[in-house]
Amino acid sequence: MNASPRAGAINREHRDRVRDILATTGLFRDEEIDVALELFDETFPAGTNRPMTRESAAADGSYRFLGAFATPRAQVEATDESLAGYVCWGPTPGTDRTWDLYWIAVDPAMQGSGTGSMLMREVEQRVKQDAARMLVVETSSRDDYAPTRKFYVSRGYEEAARVGSFYAPGDDRVIYVKRFPEAREGGAVA
Repeated sequence: MNASPRAGAINREHRDRVRDILATTGLFRDEEIDVALELFDETFPAGTNRPMTRESAAADGSYRFLGAFATPRAQVEATDESLAGYVCWGPTPGTDRTWDLYWIAVDPAMQGSGTGSMLMREVEQRVKQDAARMLVVETSSRDDYAPTRKFYVSRGYEEAARVGSFYAPGDDRVIYVKRFPEAREGGAVA
């Protein structure tokens, strides 16, 4: 895939590719992939092919999805793009303008190309449009997640909490937060 991904809407047709991306990262256990696909299926029920738009997401207050699309290197002259990564986020129920980043995954062939950074910028821009006060991310303390933790810290996320042995013995839940001080008081709640 080329190194110039673009953000775009995803729909039900992307389900298998989302599963493939999650599996090929080598980070997610089968049960974690199942949870990610449950969120996808809730947002894009079988038999529908509606794209995720800002309006449709805001209408039901649920999960938002965004894809990163790129043209495979073997088809540089082609116009066909494939899903290179995706992100899922949503408003945190019962909070004042707090949002959670639930999933972000990039095809290993595209990691290091700026795809993940582009997806994070898009999410941050969109939650700011909804007057978000903060975006919360959680991840693992396992060694194979060190690049993931570095990714968040390099984008201004601060470790806010750590729950020891949360996922498994010796595998802490690490919670990062990015605050948006410019958020309007009493802003829109999605």
